[in-house]
Amino acid sequence: MKSRILVVEDEDKLRRVLELQLRSSDFEVDQAASAEEALKLSDRADVVLTDLRLPGMDGLELIHVIRRQNTRTPIIVMTAFGTVETAVEAMKSGAADFLLKPFSLDHMMTVIRKALDLRALEDENRKLREELGHRYEFDNIIGRSPAMQEVFGTIERVGPTRATVLLAGESGVGKDLIARAIHFHSPRRDRPFVKINCTALPENLMESELFGYEKGAFTGANTTKPGRFEQADTGTAFLDEIGDVPASIQVKLLRVLQEREFERLGSNKTRHIDVRIVAATNQDLRAALEQGTFREDLYYRLNVVPLNIPPLRERKEDIPFLAEHFVHRLAAASGSPVESISDEAIQRLLGYHWPGNVRELENVLERSIVLCPGKRLEAADIRLDTAPRARQQSADPGFLPEGVSLDEYEQSIIREALRRAAGNKSQAARLLGLTRNALRYRLSQMGLESSKDAAGE
Repeated sequence: MKSRILVVEDEDKLRRVLELQLRSSDFEVDQAASAEEALKLSDRADVVLTDLRLPGMDGLELIHVIRRQNTRTPIIVMTAFGTVETAVEAMKSGAADFLLKPFSLDHMMTVIRKALDLRALEDENRKLREELGHRYEFDNIIGRSPAMQEVFGTIERVGPTRATVLLAGESGVGKDLIARAIHFHSPRRDRPFVKINCTALPENLMESELFGYEKGAFTGANTTKPGRFEQADTGTAFLDEIGDVPASIQVKLLRVLQEREFERLGSNKTRHIDVRIVAATNQDLRAALEQGTFREDLYYRLNVVPLNIPPLRERKEDIPFLAEHFVHRLAAASGSPVESISDEAIQRLLGYHWPGNVRELENVLERSIVLCPGKRLEAADIRLDTAPRARQQSADPGFLPEGVSLDEYEQSIIREALRRAAGNKSQAARLLGLTRNALRYRLSQMGLESSKDAAGE
């Protein structure tokens, strides 16, 4: 469709010249000799080109009225009577650009096309935000079970508030999706959502990543860099795996939660931010409190609104709906001919225990779809993960090896994990199913100050 330009000019000859130029450039044109007449036509215009000096209502007042009715239509003002300050005042009122008379018709066309390109870009961004937001609406977070309906109800109640939310649940249950849904259902939905994976940040870089740094704060700091919290200002910061944050950073996080302030590394200037905190963990933070690896005051600041995401094995009634959703989405994404999933295949999925939760279900279905030769996913096509998993010994679980105390047994396991990890504490913690902080606490109880000592090197 051709773009429509509304020309508002009280001088008949100039209005006619502008109309001819625009029509010759393949635009539709509406004309108005006054602001009052223009208001009757402004709702269908893609761009409004108006003089500032008009009989009756002037151009500035026209801009105010159009802006109250429609915030999206670009307005370009023409003026020969005022100074540049007058045009600046018009732009503060909502004009997109201005033309000082006399101007060339080529320049006018350039300004109009620029305004149309800007509007198209804004429309595209708005559409993308709507599509992204739609992903986090409840009808796209699959959960028909009572447990998930309770989660949705909590999101609806807590979303509009500023309250800090602590998401708890096993790995793969969808904590990231729930955190984004909380953000989407809040007044901050159009502001930044910044995810901070606390496990992925090395301990020696965590402070500079979270809070930023000034130029010269350390070797290699050649420029000033804002941290993740500054990036999330006016929006939401999602702290994933909060249980892995070391004690030195926990103190600074507590200050952000309490005072909404911090200092960049290498700076004494206190910075204030307006950020909503959502945290997530798959660890038992209460156990970490007892071990002394997590600050009690930080825990209570985070645990304002606790939200437990149930594992998939406790809401198996959601599996058929999740399976249908994943089959259609994954088949389309991979170009697979698969169109549906059989009842027998659903029954096979229902019989599995899903230690990896929804993430594992998605991976299993993706693998099955890729290898499926037909248009329907049958039970025989379902490729479950049958690899053996590490489990505690079931035989005589209440007894230790003869002549070995519980502390000695635990220490030997920790030493073996460190040996296999070549002294790397993070890797050893993963082997043991512990957080990095929990392992550090146990090493301090053992009197081992470094991974090399623990490994016997």
